[in-house]
Amino acid sequence: MTTRAGFVALIGEPNAGKSTLLNRMVGAKVSIVTHKVQTTRARIRGIAMEGDAQIVFVDTPGLFRPRRRLDRAMVAAAWGGAADADIVVLLIEAHRGLTDGVRAIIDALEERKVEGQIVALAINKIDKVKAESLLALTERLNAAYSFDRTFLISAERGHGTEDLRAWLAESLPEGPWLYPDDQIADLPMRMLAAEITREKCTLRLHQELPYQLTVETEQWQERKDGSVRIDQVIFVTRDGHKGIVLGHKGETVKAISQAARSELSEFLGRPVHLFLTVRVRENWQEESERYDEMGLDFKDGDA
Repeated sequence: MTTRAGFVALIGEPNAGKSTLLNRMVGAKVSIVTHKVQTTRARIRGIAMEGDAQIVFVDTPGLFRPRRRLDRAMVAAAWGGAADADIVVLLIEAHRGLTDGVRAIIDALEERKVEGQIVALAINKIDKVKAESLLALTERLNAAYSFDRTFLISAERGHGTEDLRAWLAESLPEGPWLYPDDQIADLPMRMLAAEITREKCTLRLHQELPYQLTVETEQWQERKDGSVRIDQVIFVTRDGHKGIVLGHKGETVKAISQAARSELSEFLGRPVHLFLTVRVRENWQEESERYDEMGLDFKDGDA
């Protein structure tokens, strides 16, 4: 049996649907999905088996113009993920088309070209536009960059994603698998658990606050009855933010905890006892340990 294995980097603007596509390809939730931009912070690897091929997806943070240290570290992680990949897939939203942000990414792809690397285009959310405008957009994008292949997909509904996965599998280099065939992600479970709780914070809280908080798993205790106790800390930058996360009589943090616990129990296939505390750390975005927890390089945030 000839096996294939390699890395596929999904890049694009924030909210292009990269996390949704990753979860669709892997067949399980390994990357958090919300309607708020800049949700993915770490390069999350999801692993999909397709025939005799093992596709290791790198879900990178959305590419945008960074302002803060955290933003700069996220963008550096995205380009780092692209540089290391065998195949790069640029994901764009059909209804938004060739935006200034997409043009900037295409220009950067030209500058950062890696010898022998395959670059494909995936136009996502095709159900939001008419066929004729989709054809025109495909022509414009392929005139802007010579993509190896173009795919028209809906990551949410699954249209075209099987064709994309089959092509990726046959385009990867021959070689042994990089992970056990039953593994779906290479994030440590502590970090994956923190990401799930952060998603619930993002969905529950108002628009500005999610970028001012992070979640860390402080303790992971296996119990004799097969359950697990997980202690996590939600770090916020101000006392006022702590009040928002806690909510009236602790109702908000309780709802976040219940939602996260339910998903963690389902994901792990066993009971989870989740305990959340909220702490104020004004400068957590300037602390290297926080970046280590997120899988980002603190030095990449240097201006």
